[in-house]
Amino acid sequence: MRPLTPSQTRALLEKIGHRPVRKLGQNFLIEGNIVRKSLELADIQSNDTIVEIGPGLGTLSRALIEAGANVYSIEKDKRLADYLQKEDSLQGERFHVMEGDALDFPLAGLPSEIENFKVVANLPYAISTPWMDSVLSGKLPQSMTLMLQKEAAQRYTAKEGGKQFGAISIFLQAAYEISDHHNVSSNCFYPKPEVASQLLLIRRKEFPYLFSEDAKQLIRELFQQRRKQVGVLLKNLESDLAREWLAHMELLQIDSKSRSEQIPLENWIALGMAKKKELDE
Repeated sequence: MRPLTPSQTRALLEKIGHRPVRKLGQNFLIEGNIVRKSLELADIQSNDTIVEIGPGLGTLSRALIEAGANVYSIEKDKRLADYLQKEDSLQGERFHVMEGDALDFPLAGLPSEIENFKVVANLPYAISTPWMDSVLSGKLPQSMTLMLQKEAAQRYTAKEGGKQFGAISIFLQAAYEISDHHNVSSNCFYPKPEVASQLLLIRRKEFPYLFSEDAKQLIRELFQQRRKQVGVLLKNLESDLAREWLAHMELLQIDSKSRSEQIPLENWIALGMAKKKELDE
């Protein structure tokens, strides 16, 4: 099934009495090549289990179902969720849609017994970082194929030394490899967004590393003052973990005069593992 054209999209939105909500990032995909590229990057196989965030009018959902996937989706907008639940082309046991906030249900109500699954989603910009943070705190997808605003994609893929490198870059890259990306024109959406987008393929590492919640909070605090030396910040933070990391920096030969954005991923993981090893002992 081909995606709806701009005129068909407008007509359908008018029929169901809905106007795109900008703050929810409602830009509907209208380019068939991008839908096909999403399925190709995700390597969709028959009977794959897919989590989809913000299905909108169901363009990607239909393509996934036609490819034989079982789709669990979550839609925050009540009017769109009602449409998806009643739409004839989406009826059947392969499509499950719930109305709700993806920040509360980051895996769209996926049954707890399902272990192997992928995420394929047109991810709203406003939730890209907190949603990813939530995903990295629970059961990990095998892969994630995400349509993102380019700025969000740059934060996910950033390396040390740049302004885009931050806490979410570290949390994601400790568990996943950035495998492929594809630039997407704003002309592929209705309404046309003011920024460019990127389709990103992220694959889970063979041995993914997840930071503890207290380690994640400390890293966030350090990046909130990213222009200051990490050693100085750790001395001023009143927490046992901050003091332990300061000591570990010397043991690991990490320059305490470095700023947060200058410390490479492997050193952040080493700090996290040093704490974990200490706890294990």
